[in-house]
Amino acid sequence: MTALKKDPLRQLYSGPDTVEELLDRHLVKKEKKKGGCNGEEEEAVLRQRLMSSEREALSLYRDIIRATRFFLWPDQRGVPWCVVLRENARREFEEARFERDPEVITRLLIGGRDSVYNALEKLAEKHRAMLDKDRDQQRR
Repeated sequence: MTALKKDPLRQLYSGPDTVEELLDRHLVKKEKKKGGCNGEEEEAVLRQRLMSSEREALSLYRDIIRATRFFLWPDQRGVPWCVVLRENARREFEEARFERDPEVITRLLIGGRDSVYNALEKLAEKHRAMLDKDRDQQRR
């Protein structure tokens, strides 16, 4: 519980802790068949992987929506960045909607997570720099 209070980015993300865990969940592992696997069992395993990917994608989409609320300033057209980012995320998720290759899905999920994390990190750095600048100006 204290880890959630210390790291505000952690509150946005409740998925796997490491890239290795994410890969273990989603990549197809080559295992030697020990005879008795039939088509129905394989289909059930595939369906479970797809559902896991769908849950992970939904979690990522929710994290993106939560993260965009911090981007309030307008772009060159006068449209708030939060709206632009949400529209772009929606478009990308719609384009990848029917993707079934687990490795491609995993790459998309990892790339999306990295992008959200990097955007929030840059936003936090800029915010800290602005606060430091304000403090320096107040001291003078």
